[in-house]
Amino acid sequence: MKAWPVVGIFLMQVVLTLAHWFIYRTWIAFVPLSPAAHWALGMSLLALSMSFIVAALLGFYFTNPLVSLVYKIAAIWLGMLNFFFWAACLCWLSLAGLRLADVAPNRPLIACVFFGLALAVDAYGLLNARWIRVRRVAVALAGLPDPWRGRTALLLSDLHLGNVNGPRFCRRVVAMADSLRPDIIFIPGDLFDGTKADPNKLAAPLKELAAPFGVYFTTGNHEEFGSAAHYSDALTRTGFRVLANEKVTVDGLHILGVPYHDSTFPIRLRATLGQLRPANGEASILLNHMPSRLPIVEQAGVSLQVSGHTHGGQLIPFNWFTRRVFGKFTYGLQRFGALQVYISSGAGTWGPPMRVGTHPEMVLLRFE
Repeated sequence: MKAWPVVGIFLMQVVLTLAHWFIYRTWIAFVPLSPAAHWALGMSLLALSMSFIVAALLGFYFTNPLVSLVYKIAAIWLGMLNFFFWAACLCWLSLAGLRLADVAPNRPLIACVFFGLALAVDAYGLLNARWIRVRRVAVALAGLPDPWRGRTALLLSDLHLGNVNGPRFCRRVVAMADSLRPDIIFIPGDLFDGTKADPNKLAAPLKELAAPFGVYFTTGNHEEFGSAAHYSDALTRTGFRVLANEKVTVDGLHILGVPYHDSTFPIRLRATLGQLRPANGEASILLNHMPSRLPIVEQAGVSLQVSGHTHGGQLIPFNWFTRRVFGKFTYGLQRFGALQVYISSGAGTWGPPMRVGTHPEMVLLRFE
C-alpha cells in the first residue's frame, strides 16, 4: 500500500478515536454508571472507534455477506457518531450555561435530551437517504439541434453500489428511472463504491435501464479505487457506452466524456477537450465527475457539464465544509461564464447511509 493512503488511514483513525473518547468522557460525566457498565461502555466505544477503518479495509480486499454486514453496521455507526459528538458538545455547553445562570443542572436529564435528539436525527437521516426525489430542470442550450428541443436527459450520479447499496437498491433506482421515460441517460461516475465486489452482479439490474438514445457513463473517483476497467467492462456488457476521453454525436448533439483521473490534470484535460471540442456554436454536453477545472471546460466551448461527486455534503456539518470547497458549484444548475454546470447531489451515499441537510435525487433535464 502506498504511503499516502496509510497516513490518511492513520489520521482518520486518530480523529475517530478522539471523538469516541470525548463521547465516553461526556457520558460518564453526566450519567452515573456502575463499574461494570463503565468498563463495558469504554470497551464498546473502543471497538466501535476502529470499526469503520477495519470494515473499509475488509471491504477493499474481500467480498462476502459477512463483510457486507460488518461494513453496513460500521457505516451506520459512523453516521451516528457524528451526531453523538455534537450531542456531547451541547451537553457541556448547556452545563456551562446553567452554571452561569446559577441554575442547578440535572446532568442525566441533559445527556438524555441531547443524545435522544441525536438518535432522532440519525433515524431521520437513514430514512431520508432512501427517499430519492425526482428533480425536473429546464436547460436552454445555444446551438441545440432542433430534434433535441423538448427531449429529456436523465442525470444519475453517485449510486455507490457496493456493500451498502446493493442490487435491491439498484433495481429500485432503475424502476424509477424507467418510469420517467428519458430520451437519453447520463451517469457521470461513482456508480460503484469501489469496494471488492462483483460488478457484474451489482450491475445486473442496470440491463433494464434503457433510453432511445442510449446510456452514457464516465468513471468517478470511486471506480478508480481499484481497476476502472473492471467496472467499465461490466457496464459495457449491460449496453452502456463508456466514454473515456471520447466524443459521440447523437442526432446532432455532441456528448463528451472524461474519466475522473484525467480530469484532475489541467494540462491533460485541456489537451483532451481541445481534441474533442465541437465546431463553434454547436451544443455539447460533457460528463465530468467533479465540478472542477471549469475555466478549461468553458474555454473548450462546452455548453453543459453534468457532474456529481459532492453529494451536497450529505450530512451536517459536512455540507458547510463542502460549500467552502466548491462554493455555488456544490449543487444545482449553475453558470460559469458561457458554460452551464449541473451538479447532482446523487442518488446514493458514501460512508454513512444517511442524509441530513441534503437529499438523494435523480434529475430530469429538459432541453429548450
